[in-house]
Amino acid sequence: MTPRPLSVDPLWPRTGDWPAPGDFPADAHFDLTVLGIPTWRTSLSQTGAGETPAAVRAALRFYSAFVTPDRGVAPAARTLAGLTIVDAGDVDEPDGPEGETRAIAGMADAAARSTAVLALGGDNALTVPAALGAWGAELPTAGLVTLDAHHDLRDGVSNGSPVRRLIEAGLDGRRVVQVGIADFANSAEYSARARDLGITVIHRDELHRRPIEDVMAEAFEIAGGAGGPVHVDLDVDVCDRSVAPGCPASVPGGISAYELRKVARAAGQHPSVRSLDLAEVDATADAPDGRTVRLTALAVLEFAAGLAAR
Repeated sequence: MTPRPLSVDPLWPRTGDWPAPGDFPADAHFDLTVLGIPTWRTSLSQTGAGETPAAVRAALRFYSAFVTPDRGVAPAARTLAGLTIVDAGDVDEPDGPEGETRAIAGMADAAARSTAVLALGGDNALTVPAALGAWGAELPTAGLVTLDAHHDLRDGVSNGSPVRRLIEAGLDGRRVVQVGIADFANSAEYSARARDLGITVIHRDELHRRPIEDVMAEAFEIAGGAGGPVHVDLDVDVCDRSVAPGCPASVPGGISAYELRKVARAAGQHPSVRSLDLAEVDATADAPDGRTVRLTALAVLEFAAGLAAR
């Protein structure tokens, strides 16, 4: 069946289709730059994550840029229209040493011209160049917050090693916070490695006992404690598998779609957060209704909404 074209309503403008940085003067500053880093070649699981940035861009067209007023909270930005958002396209072949160098340069260029940068993955290998490019020379004072069921401290180079690799590059483990670490998704050895490196681990069950807003406030305080920039790794496999079937490593019992959206908005709103990546979604393995990709697209918009409220 041929998909029905999206409806056109001048009173209901769709989001996405953002201009390229090259459409602006060379000295222009942007509120948000979106950059695709479609890593997939070193994944521990079979994945088509390299197809995900394009799928997320297409899914953005299902949404508007309007933020519905919530009378229970203080007034916030009502629309994303006030933001200057650009799409810098995808880094070509970002896997491997040469690809990582290109991705780092792409992120560094975007960060130099933007208040915040959102990197669209790709598997979790993208977190290394995304963070290093955004931090630049500020790596010694930088912080990292991960939303992930896994520690990502494995040996070698893969989507299971980005946190270890960033610490080896100079990131202080005491400014790393891992939120959503799950039972039966890690090993005793890597848990001990996290402890020895000084990483703050917030177990999945703690999110049942505390509001997600409080957890994220603590995470940003720890990660940003040295006054440097914070990168947020939003690994969508932290979600329950029912809402993220397109994540090869998602498990039953993860966080809800609502919690993921709250985290993305909180990250956009926090002044220390310079960059965020969305990782571990395989658009080619999603449910027929596209729920994982659509959730990832919403996380893009939630991050932008938080940025608008800064």
